[in-house]
Amino acid sequence: MSFQEFLHMGGYAAYVWTSYALALVVLIANVVQPLLQRRRLFAALARKRRRSARN
Repeated sequence: MSFQEFLHMGGYAAYVWTSYALALVVLIANVVQPLLQRRRLFAALARKRRRSARN
């Protein structure tokens, strides 16, 4: 089996590589989304703290 045959995946390359790409996107989203949510939470808490400090 050559590397070219491996990349071709027996004629199913479009399906196989698309599924790998989608799985990678989901994995990256599972890492990035909580980080962004944490950043938004800390920003909201800081705004609330500043608002309560003014009153």
